[in-house]
Amino acid sequence: MSSEAPRAHDLESLEAELLKALSEVEAVDSGEFAQRMGAEHQVVVGVIKSLEADEFVTSEVVTNTSWELLEAGLEVIEKGSPEANLLSHIPEGGIELAELRKDPARARGFPFAMQNKWIAKDKASGLIMRVLDGEPHDVLREELARLRDSGCVLEALPEKSDVGKQVLRRKLARLVKRKSFMLRRGAAYAPQRKKKMADLTRGMLEDGSWATTEFKEYNFRALGQPVSGGYLHPLLKVRTEFRKFLLEMGFEEMPTNRFVESSFWNFDALFQPQSHPARDAHDTFFIKEPATASAPPADYMERVKGVHSHGGYGSRGYGYDWKEEEAAKNLLRTHTTAVSARMLYALGEEYRRTGVFTPKKYFSIDRVFRNETLDATHLAEFHQVEFLVADRNMSLGNLIGLLETFFNKIGITNLRFKPAYNPYTEPSMEVFGFHPDLNKWTEIGNSGVFRPEMLLPMGLPEDVSVIAGGLSVERPTMIKYRIKNIRDLFGHKVDIAMTRSAPVARY
Repeated sequence: MSSEAPRAHDLESLEAELLKALSEVEAVDSGEFAQRMGAEHQVVVGVIKSLEADEFVTSEVVTNTSWELLEAGLEVIEKGSPEANLLSHIPEGGIELAELRKDPARARGFPFAMQNKWIAKDKASGLIMRVLDGEPHDVLREELARLRDSGCVLEALPEKSDVGKQVLRRKLARLVKRKSFMLRRGAAYAPQRKKKMADLTRGMLEDGSWATTEFKEYNFRALGQPVSGGYLHPLLKVRTEFRKFLLEMGFEEMPTNRFVESSFWNFDALFQPQSHPARDAHDTFFIKEPATASAPPADYMERVKGVHSHGGYGSRGYGYDWKEEEAAKNLLRTHTTAVSARMLYALGEEYRRTGVFTPKKYFSIDRVFRNETLDATHLAEFHQVEFLVADRNMSLGNLIGLLETFFNKIGITNLRFKPAYNPYTEPSMEVFGFHPDLNKWTEIGNSGVFRPEMLLPMGLPEDVSVIAGGLSVERPTMIKYRIKNIRDLFGHKVDIAMTRSAPVARY
């Protein structure tokens, strides 16, 4: 039987034969019908479902158990049972058991021939002797042949009978359960079904045939095909939630499309010395081409150079020979604070021009790059959330209140603050949150008050303070979605199906 899908007229002929069969008998078994028609049962099921939709037939699932002859059983029918064949190989004077067992087929029949008392072992000589006179009655072969001729129906050989048990035990046949449908005439039954049209066509309108054409009913409650569209990655879902919270808190988003940054804005403008370990190649990705950036505003660069080299604004500085060529090196930004520095410089320039200082609340969420050793919790790139408030007379208490407000919004209410060191903030604090799953305190962010050596060269008023906090997006996302390895969240090993199944982040 061909495995190809039936053509349209094959389905139509199956339908016609099935309706005809129902006109002659009360019920039709779909399995027997498929066998009689030489069709695959699944194809017949498709025809049944179509007829059932129009109430031409009703169906009831029935389970039928039947036999299926295996290769060993078919061999018995053709050649006889192994125990019957064994007798012809035993000479009149008997045979050694070892010799008899050299043939696997004979060896299989030996215990059954002994059980039937067709053969016996001579105690004196130890030889296997034939006991049965004449030809054996091969009941096993007869029963299997009768089973085959019956179409392998269960009634031909009850499974609980002695032969049935033996057939199963010797793996000559097996019992197979098959589901089929018992079909009966439905409410709309007719010997022939007139095909209903699915669509109203232009031709029907032109020739007027629409008036006599029977149409299929529309199911307006059908769900339709699922829409295959884009899905937000879990990182983007968490990023969206964080962005929403910060906008609700009155923050303005900073432009963060500058992945390549100069060392000046990434380090020098933040009062980070040129000898700082973070500026080494093993911590930062430097760009080979173009290797250097255009110079920042000359007067601002001179003020930054001065505060680094010999101090100023109440600071002693670092007391080293600041080099412009070091500040000009291009790199992949190591933090979004480089963006914050540019925005604060623009705020200082506005104050310098107008004499009016406007308080600002800025935030950014974007990618940063560090030459990290890759492991389950660290990648060479990650997403950083940063927010800052620039206003007069801001204090550490304001910063703690800001951090508590933000982290409470994302569901972390149990916080601790620990003094820390950052080159461009003083005082500085690490933020710890209690992780209920791990049952321990976990570092979740960093924060501080920007130093005067950073702000005053930008031209901001002396009484203006800038408080800031930051955290990664990856760590809270891993906690939220119970992801243990960051490489399962971000990178080429991510399971794309996860983006469809991951729930919306709700904090």
